[in-house]
Amino acid sequence: MNLFDISIPHMSRTLGQVPVWLDKAQATADLRKFDIGVLLTARLTPDQWHFTRQVQAMVLGPLRLANVLRGQAPPDNFDIEPTVAALRANVAQAREKLDALRGEEFAGAEARVIPLPFLPGKGLQAGDFVQQFSLPNFYFHAVTAYSILRHNGVDVGKPDFLAPLAFRDL
Repeated sequence: MNLFDISIPHMSRTLGQVPVWLDKAQATADLRKFDIGVLLTARLTPDQWHFTRQVQAMVLGPLRLANVLRGQAPPDNFDIEPTVAALRANVAQAREKLDALRGEEFAGAEARVIPLPFLPGKGLQAGDFVQQFSLPNFYFHAVTAYSILRHNGVDVGKPDFLAPLAFRDL
């Protein structure tokens, strides 16, 4: 299994659950009669990013990973407006880009050393970067976004995080 197979499809699949979370967040806001913006800017703790910023990290993470594994410059940072429409649009655009990628585009990625912008002069071998940083970081932000909603009373459960499973008859 190559670095593409163990990362990009899985990240895209999890990104695909964000609209489900947003549907449930909107339903909660409507039922309890408050502005959805309250949830989109909610945090678990004062020093942690809010929901929208967590989703932004989920969007940027796999796009950056795809680029650096292919030897391209990572995409620039961008801010997502804290609206349901903006979140949906950014997630959809990211998934479209990710789902268009093919494993062949990542040939030779294992040999790359990925520089760490937050540690100038340091880098990780591509496999280590994927397994030790990129995947854990992506799922950290996914779990945190999910947890912000759950903490605020949105009826999300484990199936909403995992996505539909490919069950087989035994």
